[in-house]
Amino acid sequence: MADLNDIAVFVKVAQLESFTRAARALAMPVSTVSRRVTSLEDQLGVTLLQRTTRKLSLTAQGRAYFDQCSEPLSQLSEAEGALTRTQKMPEGLMRVSVPVIFGQEPFYEFLSQFLKKYPGLRLDLSISNQFVDLIAENVDVAIRFGDLKDSSIIAKRIGRSVRYLVASPAYLKKRTLPAKPEDLIDHHCVLLNGRNNEAEWHLVSGRKSVKLQVSGPLSSRDFQSVSAFTYKGHGIGLLPSTYCDEPIKRREIVRVLPEWASPEIFIHAVYPTRRFVPAKLQVFLEELQAWKSPLWLPLG
Repeated sequence: MADLNDIAVFVKVAQLESFTRAARALAMPVSTVSRRVTSLEDQLGVTLLQRTTRKLSLTAQGRAYFDQCSEPLSQLSEAEGALTRTQKMPEGLMRVSVPVIFGQEPFYEFLSQFLKKYPGLRLDLSISNQFVDLIAENVDVAIRFGDLKDSSIIAKRIGRSVRYLVASPAYLKKRTLPAKPEDLIDHHCVLLNGRNNEAEWHLVSGRKSVKLQVSGPLSSRDFQSVSAFTYKGHGIGLLPSTYCDEPIKRREIVRVLPEWASPEIFIHAVYPTRRFVPAKLQVFLEELQAWKSPLWLPLG
């Protein structure tokens, strides 16, 4: 198969009817232009250009070859230009995957403002607690809480979270307030991702650390329902501080064992390993890091 670069040089010479003008347009020496056309003719085994001291013209075979090549080359150039624009300008479709905890008005408002700021972008939003395969599902970016096990992805830390032990006043009226973490074993607990309605809670206080196997009447895969059933008095919940701070101030819930909390959990924006990060992803990451999210605490 003929060299694509040689074909491009030939098309330019044919369009401008001059080696000199083609060389100027392509920013290369005239000798290089002539050598590339000659190389193409040698590969094809035909004469494409009739050269005289006064005029340069296409042969019949050259005209047929030019007609076949010029449009595909133009399409390739347009495709390359579109890719370059996409890489430099935030536009096109971006697929975003987030956990269920993001299915709230603050995040919807963030996305709304983001789309208004970058009207050339379109979003395909997936809200699920399932860890999708970013490459297989063609996802541009996902937000994940906690430890990351996939080494094939790039992770950018965007926030942190701490979980408090909380319960409703109604629940605590019927029970003895826990005095130490081990007392939680005798309490009903509302669980996140509890298997067989049991879960391991890891709690820290300064340098002290303890892991407990707790159980309860309800287990769910999202914080909204864990929060709702904790508020309704079904047990002690381990909830993000961003869920708890205001209700604690309003005395709607009570913080249990206030000197204890979960270890710090980090939130990451993750995306497939790429040598060149497109502009649409760059601006999304920048806006996400600048967002004062009610879903997590700022870094630092």
